[in-house]
Amino acid sequence: MKKILLSTIAVLTLAACEDPFNREGVGFTGIDGEPRTISDVPGAVAFLPDATNVPAELAELRTVTLLSDEVDPSKVASVAINNGGQTPDTAVQLQGSDTNLFLSTVSVNGTLFGVLRTHSNSVKVDNSIGVGFAEETERFTGCLPAGGVFRKGTSEKSSGFAIPLNCS
Repeated sequence: MKKILLSTIAVLTLAACEDPFNREGVGFTGIDGEPRTISDVPGAVAFLPDATNVPAELAELRTVTLLSDEVDPSKVASVAINNGGQTPDTAVQLQGSDTNLFLSTVSVNGTLFGVLRTHSNSVKVDNSIGVGFAEETERFTGCLPAGGVFRKGTSEKSSGFAIPLNCS
């Protein structure tokens, strides 16, 4: 009993020396004692690129607010797509492999939409982009999807996508 009591006291005493919520290490990897650091030089082993926070950038932009006579959800979404931002000043620019896409928010008749579109109606992307946008809505906008994704285009390619958002 004394051994259990002594070991418990020793553990509690050592645990009291450290803040349990401070999980920072001493800076060593434990393999060869080399300090763990980061680098500002691209290409270096410890290089960390600047992190982007798309929802924070999106929140800084003005939401376009519109009233429309349309009541059909697909037509309301089409109004949102037509009025979504297409420049870095009016939308968050997302770099794609082929085409840059622009993410903005548009409120039509009180329904908030996340709108993802190309820089021009003549530039179209594969519809799989819209599926990915629907799956990653929360990551990109900080809001939950409140319905399915709508698109502007053909059955194969589109120039814009809109998804209703639930940000409450």
